[in-house]
Amino acid sequence: MMKTGKDWRARARYEFDKSMAGGAIALIGWLALISLIVIVIAGLFLSLTQIAPDDGAPLGFVEAAWESLMRSMDAGTMGGDTGWSFRGVSLFVTLSGIFVFSALIGVINSGLEGKLSELRKGRSKILEQDQTIIFNWSPSIFDVISELVIANQSRRRPRIVIMANKDKVEMEDEIATKIDDLRNSKIICRSGDPTDLYDINIVNPQTSRSIIVLSPDGGDPDSQVIKTVLAIVNDPHRRAAPYRIAAEIRDARNAEVARIVGGSELQLVLADELISRIVVHTSRQSGLSAVYSELLDFDGCEIYTVEQPELIGKSFAASVMTFENCTLIGVCDADGGVHLNPKANRPFQAGERAIIIAEDDGAIRSWTEEVRVDKSVILSPVKRDIGAERTLILGWNRRGPIIANELSRYVAAGSHLTIAADTPELVDDLSRLTLPADGMSMDYSVVDTSSRGALNALDIPAYDHVLVLGYSDHMTPQTADTRTLITLLQLRKIAEHAGHHISVVSEMTDVRNRELAEVTRADDFVVSNKLVSLMLAQASENERMAAIFDELLDEEGSEIYMRPVSEYVAIDRPVNFFTIAYSALRRGEVAIGYRRQRADDPDTRNLGGVTVNPSRAEMIRYSEKDMVIVLALD
Repeated sequence: MMKTGKDWRARARYEFDKSMAGGAIALIGWLALISLIVIVIAGLFLSLTQIAPDDGAPLGFVEAAWESLMRSMDAGTMGGDTGWSFRGVSLFVTLSGIFVFSALIGVINSGLEGKLSELRKGRSKILEQDQTIIFNWSPSIFDVISELVIANQSRRRPRIVIMANKDKVEMEDEIATKIDDLRNSKIICRSGDPTDLYDINIVNPQTSRSIIVLSPDGGDPDSQVIKTVLAIVNDPHRRAAPYRIAAEIRDARNAEVARIVGGSELQLVLADELISRIVVHTSRQSGLSAVYSELLDFDGCEIYTVEQPELIGKSFAASVMTFENCTLIGVCDADGGVHLNPKANRPFQAGERAIIIAEDDGAIRSWTEEVRVDKSVILSPVKRDIGAERTLILGWNRRGPIIANELSRYVAAGSHLTIAADTPELVDDLSRLTLPADGMSMDYSVVDTSSRGALNALDIPAYDHVLVLGYSDHMTPQTADTRTLITLLQLRKIAEHAGHHISVVSEMTDVRNRELAEVTRADDFVVSNKLVSLMLAQASENERMAAIFDELLDEEGSEIYMRPVSEYVAIDRPVNFFTIAYSALRRGEVAIGYRRQRADDPDTRNLGGVTVNPSRAEMIRYSEKDMVIVLALD
């Protein structure tokens, strides 16, 4: 069947519309074609009609086309033309040029605006190499970035790439506002869905150095984290080399699924478990939060796993005494298993890695001088009697049940726990809470924990330990911390009125509120978001870090304790840390530092006098109040 003229016109219009929808490049092509047609027509017309300026000879086609091109590009060119016929042709070409170039400017401007808008959306693909990728956005991200910036100082052109369901410009503005100094690191933000495989490929995980998956705000965050990990490791176009992924999971019940998905490429940071265990440990030993912070942040000493061929065949105890400026605390076996504070006579095997606390991995080296141990000041162990304790928890959140269970594993039989809070889920949570029958008893009351009258009714001074938890499940971080600060101020007044020191450990959400809380004179502060951020940053740099801290916080393994220095060595004369370390080894412990609080010793890092990994050869005089920090089984 023959097509009618109407059909051809419809087809031509359809093809024209498609080409016009092709964007700026297609429009520029049409304008170039129109210009070419006008120039060719004018050139042919002038060459065929022999029209020329009054003061010039007739033009050939090439020269006529060139004159037309000049007039189409610059309207002022025709100002010197003579002869009305030639002027008429020049006017036609000039008007056509004005139209074409006006349209061209509009097209270019529109194209540039579109490209800038696309860039602002953060949808262009990343082509970096060896970058650290952070998926999702949460309050923890600023601490994570700050720690990565410190860790990246020794690297060349470090890049931190962030992808989240958030506007790119908003992310960049918040980072610029809350992080003052990025040093040599550069931040690159992209907007996208971290659970979508196409969006994930925008940040190019195939070339990444490490990947951090934060727990996002909103409902069911663990499922989003697991889906992101699943998309990364099961991408059909993924790289052959294994990824190094550190992911945050809030609910420990989802950990097994996450480990199945991520396999050996994934390190899990169980946020609620980590915070809860540190809160319990710190409540029983003031100052421990500073030790954990020192081990986790990059601004000081960190934990490294390094091969030390010179230790092969040596016992663990002998290896501990090999170092002066770093502290050996354990072994990673050839299968990746972590053993903290193993038996003193356990020999190092080939293929094993030493777990060492050091200021920098480049500073790890054996002590070549004589190891001086003053055995005359070493004391024999003193048996400790552990009695029943009374503990009070003020406030409640989703970590409360974990804290109560963790606490029951450490206290002696006959101990008692009282919980006081006013959250809607308190009664339901406690009705489901099961504690060991032969361990700690428990009761609770629904009270306003910021009320002085309610706190007085609880007889606060009668408790051995007081834990203040934030209402973070129902309030914004700042509001929850404000409520916590009010409670702490009330506790301070109660302690002053009773003339009795009350051991108080508080959970804070925002690290910036810790300085405000100092006025309450609480013994210790555990900043939840900060600890999770530090752990994620460390796990992204050290593939064994999550396993090391799982072992460190497990009640069945070796844990960190603070004990009086006077129980290890005589303090009537200066001693070096080699001597204290040797005394600890005789008890099956590893000494990793000390706590000395001196008025003339400024605590610039706000660690409460805690020093981890001290110089072992330096002679120091200790006092009765000074504590040694050890890694011990009990």
